[in-house]
Amino acid sequence: MPDRTSVAVLGTGIMGAAMARNLCRAGLDVRVWNRTRDKAEPLAADGARIADDPAAAVEGAHVVLTMLYDGPAALRTMRSAATALAPGTVWAQSTTAGLDALEPLAAFAGEHDLLFVDAPVLGTRQPAEDGQLTVLAAGPEEARTALAPVFEAIGSRTVWIADDGASGAATRLKLVCNSWVLALNNSTAEALALAEGLGVEPQGFLDAIAGGALDCGYLRAKAAAIMTGDYTPNFAVSTAGKDARLIVEAGEEAGVRLDVAAAGLERLRRAERQGHGDEDMAASYFASFAD
Repeated sequence: MPDRTSVAVLGTGIMGAAMARNLCRAGLDVRVWNRTRDKAEPLAADGARIADDPAAAVEGAHVVLTMLYDGPAALRTMRSAATALAPGTVWAQSTTAGLDALEPLAAFAGEHDLLFVDAPVLGTRQPAEDGQLTVLAAGPEEARTALAPVFEAIGSRTVWIADDGASGAATRLKLVCNSWVLALNNSTAEALALAEGLGVEPQGFLDAIAGGALDCGYLRAKAAAIMTGDYTPNFAVSTAGKDARLIVEAGEEAGVRLDVAAAGLERLRRAERQGHGDEDMAASYFASFAD
């Protein structure tokens, strides 16, 4: 394989754009595509080549990295690229797709002789921009050499879980991790909403638990967003709602009752109905006050 790995990034939203930028900084040959071209064009300044369609992006690429909204969006995009996909191309699928959507993605990879790696990531906007994501990966050994410079550029740690991307091992772990993230977010929003309702200063709540077992960095980050009214999206309400739905569905299929996750899903849906879908998921705070 040539020294300079060529990577096609399909999907340049909050996460995909940051990942593409770090791939450029690492000296890789990066081409990008996004359904809304305006979101991809700023990456040209970082050295990425902007493609007009998915097929143009993946042609000649050693690695294809998908970071799209959901599983169906990833499948539609890869189908659009199918004519330009060479057998043996490594496909790192980083979209949080859920277990049901993973099956057709893996089947598509098999039909086109791609090396399929299920590779969701842990982290939001800032870790993505800093190249500090954690990659949860499941895929064949022969894909790992090509992926090494890619994962090193976008993350601080790669956790290889299984040698079969179609097994869903990485996606299952991602759903478990995200269930915890969403619970922390929604609990923070509810605690600050209750403080508002009871006339308690939010800072008093934070000071009371400071440095103890109840304190944590994620609480601080989401509380800061709510207290300052800065809902710049790190993980948007609409995307968090999609992930919450996938978590609840996975629980149902496994025979596990997820009462907190289901209630959190409803909070996120309510916040989205209120017009907060494009804001950070800390905006689930508003779901406590009106419908």
